[in-house]
Amino acid sequence: MISPLTRTSPHVDRPARQALRHLRPAPRTALALTAATAAATALPLAAPQITRRFVDDAIGGAGPRHLILIALGYLGLAAAGQAARMVTAWLSGRLAWDGTNRLREHLTGHALGLDLAFHARHTPGELIERVDGDVVAVADFVVAFVLDVVAGLLLLAGVLAVVFTVDWRLGSALLAYCVPAGLGMAGAQRLAVPSATRSREASAALYGHLEERLAGAEDLRANGAGRHAVGRFHEVAGSWFRAEWYGSRIAGGLLAATGVAFAAGTALMLGLAAWLLDAGAVTVGTAVLLFQYTLMIRTPFERLIDQLRQFQGALAGFARIGALLAERPALPAPAAPRPLPAAGALGLRLADVGFAYPDDGEPALSGITLTLAPGERLGLVGRTGSGKTTLAKLLLRLYDPTGGTVEIGGLDLREADPESLRRRVAVVTQDVRLFAGSVRDNLTLFGTLSESRSSTRSGAGHDDDRLRAVLDGVGLGGWLAALPGGLDGEPGELSAGEAQLLAFARAFLADPGLVILDEASSRLDPATERHVEDGVRRLLDGRTGVLIAHRLSSLAHVDKIAVLERGKLVEYGRRTDLAADPHSRFGRLLDAAGVSR
Repeated sequence: MISPLTRTSPHVDRPARQALRHLRPAPRTALALTAATAAATALPLAAPQITRRFVDDAIGGAGPRHLILIALGYLGLAAAGQAARMVTAWLSGRLAWDGTNRLREHLTGHALGLDLAFHARHTPGELIERVDGDVVAVADFVVAFVLDVVAGLLLLAGVLAVVFTVDWRLGSALLAYCVPAGLGMAGAQRLAVPSATRSREASAALYGHLEERLAGAEDLRANGAGRHAVGRFHEVAGSWFRAEWYGSRIAGGLLAATGVAFAAGTALMLGLAAWLLDAGAVTVGTAVLLFQYTLMIRTPFERLIDQLRQFQGALAGFARIGALLAERPALPAPAAPRPLPAAGALGLRLADVGFAYPDDGEPALSGITLTLAPGERLGLVGRTGSGKTTLAKLLLRLYDPTGGTVEIGGLDLREADPESLRRRVAVVTQDVRLFAGSVRDNLTLFGTLSESRSSTRSGAGHDDDRLRAVLDGVGLGGWLAALPGGLDGEPGELSAGEAQLLAFARAFLADPGLVILDEASSRLDPATERHVEDGVRRLLDGRTGVLIAHRLSSLAHVDKIAVLERGKLVEYGRRTDLAADPHSRFGRLLDAAGVSR
């Protein structure tokens, strides 16, 4: 079922046309490929003509020298034909991978731009198969299309034309045989494509299942759920096997039927050639030529059959690519995007905000109204599931509220420029992602943070000094000094605390106007937590902050407190006032946690 947060176009043809644009070759390369394909088709067509000349001249009593020259000509023609086919294969492969790499990049960017609701319904493993596996199928199809379909059809047309010039009766018989064979193959393809689609879907499900289980291997082993995981793998792999087996049966049956049909066709053409030879209408060389051309038309048909599964997979993959490109984010782009203030702390205002997840329907937030002046800090508390993280997602515009407005810097987020929002609002969560790359890449998120766009790769200079200063400021200076390669080295295995400190360093580097800390210190031991408290205070100095925390001790320096319960704001006010009130919810929470008021 498609979530309302992501709208799927009922017509996939337009996204498919967009995908085709990425596969379009450059004119010069396309011209070279056309010439190579024409040569790879024309040269084999000329070979039987030399064979006919050799046979007829040999029967006519030609000398050895003459026959050797003809044989050498045949050998040169065959070598040239193979060379032309090699060039065609190289050019088509290069074009295919250039185009599919562009398509892969486009698909990756498109998938990353879709809403969280879409990613909640599709596992990372499934998307990898969609972005990479389906594109590989398309790349294989492009190569096979040029080598086996286009070249094969040209060869077939050339054979028919030549046979018609030899004898119209043989040409008519050959054409009468090829037409039903081609129609039969077209019908078989329509029968086989659905099986390939099911196979691709089962393959994507298998990859998604593997990714999910491998990511949770530690939990599965720790809780003794390995046997259950293996059992589920057998079920998913069994579905994929059955889909593949069914498609293989269809392809195998088609291949066997084609073999029988071509054996009958070859026997028919040999019989006709013998009849014409007996009637004196053709020479022995011409009969041999007709036999060679009859065998030659089998090649394109057999290649089409051999590639049928590949074509099926490509068509199924292309349909799935079109379906992915047809997905549209539900968060509408602002008609006239306006940037957030470029500098300074950002004010925050929520007016009667409500929100419900589309797959749930139950309100996750309702009637939330609060304000923060620039530079103020808000502590957001409440039980698990009370709506704290949901509220943070609205502040980041990962979702739009279903009611009310969310304003940052005096601007409704539905009117804000998304790039400006990402630059001016930073978030640090309890789940820190480290990427394959250097320390610099992980710190600057591959150079996307505004303060590091001009950083050099040399490891020297003012920008690198700033990166080192930021790491030193959060307590990772000693860790960096001991790391081989420094900023250019890989971070390796980090403890939970070190990873959290690196996330704090990212926020420092971004220099945002609003900072959201979502349980950011929950993974830190008390000693490390005390070490970063000063860093958190410096991070929030001169900036607006929203701190979500279960440890009430980490909210000692906030200005306001908001208590959420079941998605509603049940208490809101200045921290000093709520802490001093023995009847306030926040005051009772402080007492229960043993935290000083």
